[in-house]
Amino acid sequence: VLGLLVWSLIAATTYHLHAAYGWVMFVSLFFWILTLLFLVTYLLQLHQKFYMIPWPLVLMICNAVATVLYITAFVTCAAAVQPTSWRQWDYNRRAAASFFACVTMITYGVSTFFSFRAWKGLGSNAATSQVSDHA
Repeated sequence: VLGLLVWSLIAATTYHLHAAYGWVMFVSLFFWILTLLFLVTYLLQLHQKFYMIPWPLVLMICNAVATVLYITAFVTCAAAVQPTSWRQWDYNRRAAASFFACVTMITYGVSTFFSFRAWKGLGSNAATSQVSDHA
């Protein structure tokens, strides 16, 4: 949802006049689609059918790359906001897009941390501990 807010706010402005917003659009739209594909993969339980793929590692790498690229997108978007813009609605949307890019970056960073814990096997829940205790 946060990535959707970023690219929809940028798309509602005249972003094609500024090259910096092209990068922000690419990052936000690419990772929004990729995250949506991962969501559908997990909802349809396709990750169990493709068991040879190390899904925790794939998710950790994807989240780490998304974090790094969202850092660049956030900095680019925030630096390109011009408070003296003659189009006030473009300023408001771009400033909001910068804020949501920062929040999205933090969210992907937290997701990277939890993906790392899942990849290393450090995280367990009550269901897995109950099964291993009685087996």
